[in-house]
Amino acid sequence: MSHESHTAAPPPAWLTTLLAVACGLTVANLYYAQPLVGPIAASLGLSQQLAGLIVTMTQLGYVLGLLLIVPLGDLLENRRLIIVQLATVVGALLLATFSTHAVMFLVAALLIGVSAVVVQVMVPFAAHLAPERMRGRVVGNVMSGLMLGIMLARPVASFIADFISWHAVFALSAVVMVLLAIVLARKLPLREPTHQSSYPALLASLWHLWVGTPQLRRRALYHACLFAAFSVFWTVTPLLLAQQFHLSQSGIALFALAGVGGTLCAPFAGRLADAGYVRGGTLAAMLLVAVAFAMTHLAAPGSQLALGVLVVAGIVLDAGISTNLVLGQRTLFALGAEQRSRLNGLYMAVFFLGGALGSSLGAWAYAHGGWPLASLLGFALPLVALAYFATEPRSE
Repeated sequence: MSHESHTAAPPPAWLTTLLAVACGLTVANLYYAQPLVGPIAASLGLSQQLAGLIVTMTQLGYVLGLLLIVPLGDLLENRRLIIVQLATVVGALLLATFSTHAVMFLVAALLIGVSAVVVQVMVPFAAHLAPERMRGRVVGNVMSGLMLGIMLARPVASFIADFISWHAVFALSAVVMVLLAIVLARKLPLREPTHQSSYPALLASLWHLWVGTPQLRRRALYHACLFAAFSVFWTVTPLLLAQQFHLSQSGIALFALAGVGGTLCAPFAGRLADAGYVRGGTLAAMLLVAVAFAMTHLAAPGSQLALGVLVVAGIVLDAGISTNLVLGQRTLFALGAEQRSRLNGLYMAVFFLGGALGSSLGAWAYAHGGWPLASLLGFALPLVALAYFATEPRSE
């Protein structure tokens, strides 16, 4: 268990804000390519059948990084680890910028995924800085930056690519990452982990942590269901908006921006957790995700009202996802500083796989049954989480 003081001074507000901005700017690298799959594939000679690899390679890299790189936060000095990873992000972005053929870009996409997991070293780092009594609030504030980065990345990439080119998206981000690394190297405090181990032993401990930590299994599987629903919604709605509402790429980008409103729940969720309302907050988060899909059937398909309802559903969905994510991290970060990075890596890896499954199932459901089938899938996933939640012992 953690030996951290309950009465330690909280981190200064500027440091929490800096980590929130750093997380948002860095995690955005995972999502820039998603709206640009068409133009990237066309310019690099990648067939339509293989264009999906652009997103898949980034996701695969991210899961590998979560399992192989993030645990190092429990072993190596954190500030140095963050700076080295940001340098790797810069290299991967430059490789993407100057890619002239498909294989080169796909390697860059994999490396972007592996190196961008630095955000999952930054989040436990923020938790280490906060005293127990306000850890949820600090983590919530940092996670709001991360969620904003996820939601803003796609519209920003579309906008830059429209006005300059897709190459410029990765080039500009590389410049931003260099500046960010310089600022963090100067401003972040040192943090030397207490855990003493070899790297192979550290990786081997992941399985023991999974088996021996029931809260980890619960929180990871809860969020895997919800994140799968999130992926169903954000994979399918661009297709729905183009086909049923005849929105342009810019219109779809504006729709994605609306979802940002839901991410503002993250700091509130952290305060809920600090006040001891993890169980009630979890129940509310799962219900919000289910309600988001149900409400999309309140208006006639293709109508202006239906479009408005879809926007509100996106906000409600993102509010549920942000809330549950922060509640899960707050629960796991209370289990001890010496294993915080490994718990976070496992938590993220499991629910990220849920998200990947949701994307593929969502696309299949929409192709075979349109929005009715896709939304039924999205509605069912939080119900699975609720059924599992009903088995949770009160003591947890």
